[in-house]
Amino acid sequence: MKISYNWLKQFIQTDKTPQELSLILTNIGLEVESLETVQAVAGGLEGLVVGHVLSCVQHPNADRLRVTTVDVGGPEVLQVVCGAPNVAQGQKVVVATVGTTVYPNEGEPFKINKSKIRGEVSEGMICAEDEIGLGVSHDGIMVLPEDVKVGTAAKAYFKLEDDYLFEIGLTPNRADAASHLGVARDLAAYFRTSIQMPDTSGFKVDNEGLRIDVKVEDTIAAPRYSSVTISGVKVKPSPDWLQGKLKVIGIRPINNVVDITNYVLHDLGVPLHAFDADQIKGAKVIIKKCAEGTPFVTLDGVERKLSADDLMICNAEEPMCIAGVFGGKSSGVTESTTNIFLESAYFNAVSVRKTSKRHGLKTDASFRFERGTDPDMTVFALKRAALLIAELGAGKIASPVFDIYPEPVQPFDVEVNYGNVNRLIGVEIPAAEIKAIIVALGISVKQENAEGLSLKVPAFKVDVTRECDITEEVLRIYGYNNIEIPSKINASLSYTAKPDKEQTQHVIADLLTANGFLEIWCNSLTKGSYSKKPEEAVQILNPLSSDLNVMRQELLMPALESVAYNQNRKTADIKFYEFGKTYHLIDGKYMERPRLLLLLSGNSQSEQWNQKPVPVSFYHLKAAVDAVIGRLGIHTFQSEEVNDARFAFGFKYFRGDKTLVSFGAATMADRKKADVDKEVYYADFDWALLLELVRKNKIVNKEVSKYPAVRRDLSMLVDTAVTFDTLKSIAFKAEKKLIKNVQVFDVYVGDKLPEGKKSYALNFTIQDEEQTLTDKQIDAVMQKIIHNLAQTVHAEIRK
Repeated sequence: MKISYNWLKQFIQTDKTPQELSLILTNIGLEVESLETVQAVAGGLEGLVVGHVLSCVQHPNADRLRVTTVDVGGPEVLQVVCGAPNVAQGQKVVVATVGTTVYPNEGEPFKINKSKIRGEVSEGMICAEDEIGLGVSHDGIMVLPEDVKVGTAAKAYFKLEDDYLFEIGLTPNRADAASHLGVARDLAAYFRTSIQMPDTSGFKVDNEGLRIDVKVEDTIAAPRYSSVTISGVKVKPSPDWLQGKLKVIGIRPINNVVDITNYVLHDLGVPLHAFDADQIKGAKVIIKKCAEGTPFVTLDGVERKLSADDLMICNAEEPMCIAGVFGGKSSGVTESTTNIFLESAYFNAVSVRKTSKRHGLKTDASFRFERGTDPDMTVFALKRAALLIAELGAGKIASPVFDIYPEPVQPFDVEVNYGNVNRLIGVEIPAAEIKAIIVALGISVKQENAEGLSLKVPAFKVDVTRECDITEEVLRIYGYNNIEIPSKINASLSYTAKPDKEQTQHVIADLLTANGFLEIWCNSLTKGSYSKKPEEAVQILNPLSSDLNVMRQELLMPALESVAYNQNRKTADIKFYEFGKTYHLIDGKYMERPRLLLLLSGNSQSEQWNQKPVPVSFYHLKAAVDAVIGRLGIHTFQSEEVNDARFAFGFKYFRGDKTLVSFGAATMADRKKADVDKEVYYADFDWALLLELVRKNKIVNKEVSKYPAVRRDLSMLVDTAVTFDTLKSIAFKAEKKLIKNVQVFDVYVGDKLPEGKKSYALNFTIQDEEQTLTDKQIDAVMQKIIHNLAQTVHAEIRK
């Protein structure tokens, strides 16, 4: 949800900076996910000043150019070459000085440099309104009033004020905060101040020449329905201030009527809908449900079949709007509309939610209705919008407000005990402070005694219906950060199966974190285009967007999006890990699979004064994989090159037909999908299988041997197809007891060797834990290894 700082200050006076307000909002439960500066016009008119044209003469080398001298309030007068036909001596103008970047309406921004134009020096630019984003006219330069002070910054003269945009991660239960008013209410409670509501006292009926009769047939789905008519409206573009308000929060201006309904929606949190009154057949509006399968064309031009459970706004003959969700194509406001029927309603949240999901329609209105709007705000919002439409559309309010509200929604009665509040929060908050917070939140106190309060909670707080909800409200405003962590925690012992899944995960997480990895948590919802096996994709029935329409089949693609996010912000050296689940539909059954992902990109060591950067490689990844496998105590497995389209190249460790982990380089195709340019290496562990193997393994401790180990080196020629893993396996088969380790310390492939051959240099660690080995015993072991290598892979020992 987007909230404008300047807009917010219309409701509440505060001297807090946007940065300070951002922290306060987060602390009271409205998490600010981002804060960005929004300039009134591109570039903010930085470097533009008011100048006075002292002289203006014909350019000696160009018929359409003038050479001017301009005083901009600096120590020197500037010479500026200007091509505008209306430039003249004595004018006050807007001047872009040397070094200023100009942002025109069309084309790329450009920087003003000192230059020569047809042989004459030019030290700036006298600007037209479209050249600096203040308008669309290019008939000539802007001429300002004569009394404007020379040297005044253009930004100050035009009274352009930068705004700040809060992106708030609104949780589903906070429907009351889905507007600038709602956010201001929480801030007012925090600051213990009052809200400044818009003035609707000027609402009056100009005439009663446009009457539309309203009938509500389903008062359960539509408990309250308010309406008013406005006649003689001129539909036209909105004024700059209204367009500016909407643009800041990402709403595209359409026309004055539609813009006003959008404005009131984000201002007060009340969805409104404007109908072309002349298109309402029979001059009647009926709120009812239509027959199953009734065709209806919505505003986007799509014909939809209605359900018998969809609440509709109808005229005397046909439906006009899906109540609380989406308007119809034939009844909307157009440029030819002159008479408006404006509705403001309180619809049943469950009814709207089901209809919205049934038709796959998500709108700003349905977002609020299906979470719960304020039934007591409909008339106020209606008057606010009607006054604005009458003012900006030169219309007349042509009827009184018709308000159908047969059974008013009652406030929630809640009993609160001070002791329970303090017990749940964990600290002793004085009773007076608890009461002050509750009252500041707009909750009425019916009765009070030493033990607690009897409260009436206003209907707009849809999620505050119990004592624990009141406790949460108190805690939000009191401050989570004011609750100290206790020095002692009481807990009871509980039996868990061995190995403990959570404990094992923590052990590996600690290992990876200690080795410089950062843990990430990615969204389980992702793009359908990421699915490697579309037939196994778990589809979301009502996706939030096309980018979140399936459950992930692998951890890689969401993690690559995290890589792209970080690399785009100059954090190129990545070491990530994630414990998560993948989701599959196999033979009609839904399956979840726990996985562990490791991911490397960028450099393993950054550039320092005494070393060059070291890019990550496959072997950095392999070291991390081996560390995880080793820490889990899994030592017996086979390995081979991976034959998997998920990897550009890689290896896998396996037992029988079960793969423990596959690891290697991500493919170019996958990196391109996530807009990642740099090489990425990743490992995909079957975490469920690893836990099973850990359960079967026993960790055995033994003393450090008193007898020394011996190292022997062996160099050999083998076929290029022979892997180190094969040689290692042959060595251990030759002598299981005495050989403790086999390592490769050199590999050579080149034109100095016979074709199809490569050279391996291995070292063998040999040790008897019961006695000191003799040279004769060591030589016997090495001869046996050499013999087996020659017999198995035709190895030729190099001297």
